[in-house]
Amino acid sequence: MPLRFLPFLFLILPLAEIGTFIWVGGHIGVGWTLLLVIASVVVGLLLLKRQTLSTLRRARAEARAGRVPEREIVHGALIALAGVLLVVPGFLTDIAGLLLFLPPVRDAIWRSLRRRVVVRGSGFRPAQPARGPEIIELAEVDFERRELGGDPRSPWRDPETGDGPTRH
Repeated sequence: MPLRFLPFLFLILPLAEIGTFIWVGGHIGVGWTLLLVIASVVVGLLLLKRQTLSTLRRARAEARAGRVPEREIVHGALIALAGVLLVVPGFLTDIAGLLLFLPPVRDAIWRSLRRRVVVRGSGFRPAQPARGPEIIELAEVDFERRELGGDPRSPWRDPETGDGPTRH
């Protein structure tokens, strides 16, 4: 779907959801309709948690085997989208979200995306050793300390010696 239809979708989808609410509410009643909406949010959150954990396990197994977990990455993104669609109130988004939770639907989407998306793995290499701050060694003759003066009540003065900040 071209991106130019996206604003049109954001305009039509809420209107279609409102129409669906009215239609479902007219058939089963307002109370049952609200209960269905709340149940879809709960089911969406539970499915999201369960599916996300299993997808992460599969992605880790693929990575350990030395393969790029491209399929699992796409499945994970589609599962996240499915969870969002189920949490958003509305029956049309719930249907789309439930469909995205089905692995055959996600596989079909992955097959259509795979032709257009290039996934490249970048190998791992050791990081450069950490470097500490540069140390400059000076002899006593290379610098001179001078008292700056200022307020004797300054918090920057040493309370025991009364010395203040010095200029180097």
